Amino acid sequence: MAKSMLIISRQSPWSGPTAREALDIALAGGAFDLPIAMLFMDDGVFQLSANQQPRSLEQKDLSANLQALHMFGVEELFICQHSLQARGILEAPLALPAEQLSPADISALIDRFDKVITI
Repeated sequence: MAKSMLIISRQSPWSGPTAREALDIALAGGAFDLPIAMLFMDDGVFQLSANQQPRSLEQKDLSANLQALHMFGVEELFICQHSLQARGILEAPLALPAEQLSPADISALIDRFDKVITI
């Protein structure tokens, strides 16, 4: 049986290649039918912000990678409610639907998975 994996993405989409690498790991695992979920925390919540303007920061757009998650079988997307609130974007629209989790919910989520990768 395939091991389940949770990828916790903590970096903003414009802080370097880390956000893209987290998405690449999820897409690669999904291509091999591994049970994968993603949790966006800390500045990683900005990856799911709708209406990003990456060109103004001379960065690559991650929206195509995000949209591909579902095509590669990465169906479970979660976002840290506390991180959204701390950044003043709790009510902001998201580029993809993601379940908002409290810190207690996040702890339970992590316990569900065989492997956890934090990027």
